[in-house]
Amino acid sequence: MRSNPTGRQLRLGTELRKLRERAGLTAAEASQLLGVRPNQISNMEAGRAGVSAERVRTLAGHYDCPASAQIEALVRLTGDRSRGWWEEYREILPAALLDLAELEHYAARLRSAVVVHVPGLFQTAEYAREIFRQAVPQLPPPDVEHRVSFRVKRQAVLFRDPPTPHQVIIHEAALRMRFGGPQVIRGQLRHLLDMSDRDNVTIHVLPFNSVVFPGSGQSIYYAEGPVPELDTVNLDQSHGPVFLDAGAQLDKYRVLLDRMEAAALTPEESQHFIHDMLKEL
Repeated sequence: MRSNPTGRQLRLGTELRKLRERAGLTAAEASQLLGVRPNQISNMEAGRAGVSAERVRTLAGHYDCPASAQIEALVRLTGDRSRGWWEEYREILPAALLDLAELEHYAARLRSAVVVHVPGLFQTAEYAREIFRQAVPQLPPPDVEHRVSFRVKRQAVLFRDPPTPHQVIIHEAALRMRFGGPQVIRGQLRHLLDMSDRDNVTIHVLPFNSVVFPGSGQSIYYAEGPVPELDTVNLDQSHGPVFLDAGAQLDKYRVLLDRMEAAALTPEESQHFIHDMLKEL
């Protein structure tokens, strides 16, 4: 029995629960079909108990799930039991941050929209350090450095083979903020330009003079799974990451990101915009 299931294990359980509920079955009824005790179904759906690939296929059959791609995607959630690099931070950082790194590691594609800060996967160490120094309550210097190193290691998904595609929309306000002063910001803007030259990275700037601004101004981080049902939205809150996976929520944030992209500058225009900002510093 697991005492601390990972985000990936929790998501598998959540999806199995969704399939069961869609089939109109109670946990007790599902347990009878599977020939196990009712609490075993509850433990599987809570991520506390492991689920084999065979059992996932059996459950999907009982739940009349016709989507073979979705079933195979769930099966893959059972397969990789290796400990990711983020586990070395298990006793150091909040579990939600480790779940975020795991989510990025397995994502097929990433999309984000930010208003105040440059996205975490595009931050320089100096910029990230200034962000963490502003945390409330204030973090001790060693904790700041742990978070900086963790954020930098997360960025490996953009450089591995093959690299994860990442489309990001950055509001001009985030580019205008002067975290750490001119020298830090110069380094950060140059890094954005370097990243924008990568084939797997697409950067859009949403300028102040845009006549529309979809959404409420919150940052959005959207991780696409192998099938749309396994997509996840991450909303960055002051108390830590919040993960959303309900179908209606996913639909809403897909639309928001699409509308923000339509309102933003093209990648080429965005590069010129950031170049001009550098000249002003």
